Amino acid sequence: MAMKLFDSLSREARELRPAQPDGIFRFYNCGPTVYASAHIGNFRTFVINDVLRRLLELEFPGKVKHVRNLTDVDDRTIGQARQESRPLAEITRKWTDLFHADCVALNCLQPHVEPAATGHIREQVDMIDVLLRKGNAYRTPNGSVYFKIGSFPAYGALSRIKERELKVTNSVFDADHKDDVGDFALWKAYKPEEDGDVKWPGPSGAAEGRPGWHIECSAMTKKHLGDTIDLHTGAVDLLFPHHENEIAQSQCCNGAVFVRHWYHSEHLLVDGTTMSKSKGNYYTLGDLVEKGYSPMAVRYALLGGHPRKQLNFTLDSLHSSGSALGALKRFSQGLKPAGEGNPPIAPSGIFDTVFTALRDDLNLPAALGALFTVINGLGAGAATQADRAAFERVLYALGFETPYLATGDMPVLCPPEITALANRRLAAKRAKDFATADGIRAELAAAGWSMRDGKNGSTLEPLRKA
Repeated sequence: MAMKLFDSLSREARELRPAQPDGIFRFYNCGPTVYASAHIGNFRTFVINDVLRRLLELEFPGKVKHVRNLTDVDDRTIGQARQESRPLAEITRKWTDLFHADCVALNCLQPHVEPAATGHIREQVDMIDVLLRKGNAYRTPNGSVYFKIGSFPAYGALSRIKERELKVTNSVFDADHKDDVGDFALWKAYKPEEDGDVKWPGPSGAAEGRPGWHIECSAMTKKHLGDTIDLHTGAVDLLFPHHENEIAQSQCCNGAVFVRHWYHSEHLLVDGTTMSKSKGNYYTLGDLVEKGYSPMAVRYALLGGHPRKQLNFTLDSLHSSGSALGALKRFSQGLKPAGEGNPPIAPSGIFDTVFTALRDDLNLPAALGALFTVINGLGAGAATQADRAAFERVLYALGFETPYLATGDMPVLCPPEITALANRRLAAKRAKDFATADGIRAELAAAGWSMRDGKNGSTLEPLRKA
């Protein structure tokens, strides 16, 4: 069956198909703002997008182009740089590196292109110049540039926001004296007291300054994927105003449909409520690793609910996830070797029910249920080499390939601080930072633990005392 996914614009499930004659499926998802650690709510979206990317790779082999941006200039990144009295690039590099390490630990595939906003200032200015020439944008007295939403009659189609709601949502005019409360910034004139040394030459007739938040995604999508793309994803909180504004500025600039399919994942709750540091339920991946949980258990837990429904995350869910990963690991270890045949053994159809669920609007709970129904009914001893190939295909789709699966239940017998070190070493190895990995191995040895690497992953064992 073809893969179907709910489309936030049409409000119905639609098939995912590449539109261009070259057959390449063009896929963009909004990445992080790199001013602090991404939290597990952010990573719910990134892990869901990773499964979607993997399914697309299986559906259109060698024909997927995935772009995920980095927002490295906005009010928050500049504010963090000013707070720490450090250059903007230094701040964003630090948090970008941590984000990448977390992605590696969670076994998320790298996007094919990962553009940064500061690396695409020229492209953003060029788009703004086009919008000014077409009459979709205007300059304010201080040299900022705003998009005129009245020039785009289709504004609000994605979010279904009404004019009255728009005025309430944007009820405060700013000092730039924009024409209408709903208009949004394309270019922000330089303000020394706010921007420090962050500024670039502006569009025609505008002051030097920096781009607004929304224009970066439109410019980077246009450069790396073209005027029209097949799929754009993100968390539901980006639907308005960010994605609504992307549509308006892109379609007015390019004169073409911007996105053929929109997909949004829902919020993550923690202990039944929104995440907040004041409530003590705000977690980054690093926080959970320090508590002794494996990144793979976190990944499993984040995939435990339907992406378009709120998911309640608890520490108990991580224990359940570890148990589930342990069951998958035991099944994998009992399977017959894949063999040395050439060509490789074709997968059997025994796990087709898993892919049927995944292709049906990314129904992850149904897919996981189908997976365990099969392995509980089959038993590893009765499985063939073709069944192993099918199982490994499922593990790939979910991001639990055998080497990663082997570490899923690592925390069970280890102190939290040892597990934290072990997971940091795994992340370093996967990022090919072998010097860091070797240094952490020495730290583990000094603490009385041995980390052994094998073809099926890594294991922790206490060192024997003489």
